[in-house]
Amino acid sequence: MDYINKVKEFIELNLVDTMYFPDEDMKKHTTFKTGGTADLLVKPQSIDELHKLMKFVLNEEVPYIIIGRGSNLLVSDQGVRELVIKIDKNLSKYEIKNEMLEVEAGAAIIDVAHFAQKNSLSGLEFASGIPGTVGGAVFMNAGAYGGEVKDVLEEVLVLTTDGHLVVKSVDELELGYRSSVMQRNGDIVLKAKFKLHKGNQEAIQNEINELKRKREESQPLEMPSAGSTFKRPTGYFAGKLIQDAGLKGYRIGGAQVSLKHAGFVVNSGNASSSDIYTLIKHIQAEVKKQFGVTLETEVKLIGEFKH
Repeated sequence: MDYINKVKEFIELNLVDTMYFPDEDMKKHTTFKTGGTADLLVKPQSIDELHKLMKFVLNEEVPYIIIGRGSNLLVSDQGVRELVIKIDKNLSKYEIKNEMLEVEAGAAIIDVAHFAQKNSLSGLEFASGIPGTVGGAVFMNAGAYGGEVKDVLEEVLVLTTDGHLVVKSVDELELGYRSSVMQRNGDIVLKAKFKLHKGNQEAIQNEINELKRKREESQPLEMPSAGSTFKRPTGYFAGKLIQDAGLKGYRIGGAQVSLKHAGFVVNSGNASSSDIYTLIKHIQAEVKKQFGVTLETEVKLIGEFKH
């Protein structure tokens, strides 16, 4: 693509710490462990460098996508033609101010939950097993075991699609079930501030341990997946609908409906993204046919997929 050399030249001249990777294998960047190559993947090493890069990208109208740890993505086997900007360990600083925890978007939400525990701060226990970044967790309003990001979020620093840095309160983010205003307006989460409360360090750890036990008993953590594949339809549970449709263990190629939890599509070892996508479409069609319920995916599709 013609944008590649432009972006590389800009990085070499202006962004001393930003790393870039041409023809990058996206299998290394998604928890499904599938997908083709990205024409160019970049890792800015600071918010300032990301801001400079994004101003250039927006000004030059370079097509781009933002990813974190790839825990909620299915990348096409044909790969990604847009510039891939990865916000992960490269932007993962955090600090405590009183009972506020301020975190850069690339920090793993699991690590942040454990950091809070070590500092006797309670509120993020529910997030101690969510595999994504803080930015992804805010973007999706991630939740588990009765807790959601919106319950503890105070404010975020975002980069808008016109290149401005703006602080927004939680009330401005329209956080709902696995949804946020960022999914509609394209704002990029750069930092999040969580309002926690003092707690007993041992009690917080006990809660984390109990949630870990529940996850290990009920979820196929030993196999590559993107977590829960489908959103919970109103009045139903996706996993139960899929199981009741007779699809538990159903396979297409290397993709399989988990035998442990039917709400998870897993890579059984040699799946392609096409296998996973075809299986998702089959599940949706069967559940619709048998129960009249439309299953929406939590997983975001990147690239082209054949319908």
